[in-house]
Amino acid sequence: MNRRDFIAATGLAATAGLLTSFDMHVPKPKFKMGLQLFTIRDAMAKDVKGTLQKAAALGYQDLETYGFDPGNVSYYGIKAEDFSMLLQELKLTTSSGHYDLFKYLNVSDAALLKYVDKCIEGALATQQKYITWPWLDPNDRNIESFQRLADRLNIIGTHVNKAGLGFAYHNHDFEFVDHEGKTGYQIIMEETDADVVKLQMDLYWVARASVKPPSYYFNKQPGRFVMWHIKDMDKVNKDYTELGRGSIDYTKILPDYKLAGLEYYFLEQGGNFRTNNSMDSITESAAYFKKNLIRYL
Repeated sequence: MNRRDFIAATGLAATAGLLTSFDMHVPKPKFKMGLQLFTIRDAMAKDVKGTLQKAAALGYQDLETYGFDPGNVSYYGIKAEDFSMLLQELKLTTSSGHYDLFKYLNVSDAALLKYVDKCIEGALATQQKYITWPWLDPNDRNIESFQRLADRLNIIGTHVNKAGLGFAYHNHDFEFVDHEGKTGYQIIMEETDADVVKLQMDLYWVARASVKPPSYYFNKQPGRFVMWHIKDMDKVNKDYTELGRGSIDYTKILPDYKLAGLEYYFLEQGGNFRTNNSMDSITESAAYFKKNLIRYL
């Protein structure tokens, strides 16, 4: 080997060594980057496959569904089995679904479980891991309703767990309203069985409505907060906004994923899109998240 070849070879080796060393110090994400499909509901209503293809190209890997049709056991007008095949084709997964369980708060156990069985059928067909209760109607946000809710959650959680799936409750702001010294969220945490009723914490709503930070709840019941919704809050009007444009400092929240018991997370923006285009917003949020926040997860 002549001198020139030797220098070139040693230079390449050194560069390769530096790259290998650098790669070893870049942590790989522990979780798939998720998206709550409600964010792009307008696009999903027009073109399911094309919209999901675009989401996948942006780096989203895991999805949370909404709008399940129990009569046809379908999502977005597509039979559950076919929807699952579409996700597989696009190399996507769905780990959770928001199901309309709130509509069954005040019905008989039999009617409730009949609907839950349909949800289980859909979740199993799409290989979801969690069935999630997403909402409460305005008339059902008093203390008595929260106590009834706790009972419903325990019944559903037990039933869903027997089917080999997990069950979770998703919060908004109304759970943190004080009702003479007690909040709905306290009732949910204290009066439901943590083994069968997990919690999906919407970090935006906690930041907006709770006097306590997320870490307060994580420390109260470590390991129970298996899913998160990650979205930002407008600095002026507290509405939703794209990640990185708002006031929530996620560098102080995301490191608590182990304490929380995190398994899945979903980026979300319910509205207030900067360009009035939901696809532009998930593009911007994905780019910001990958550059600044995914290192924590």
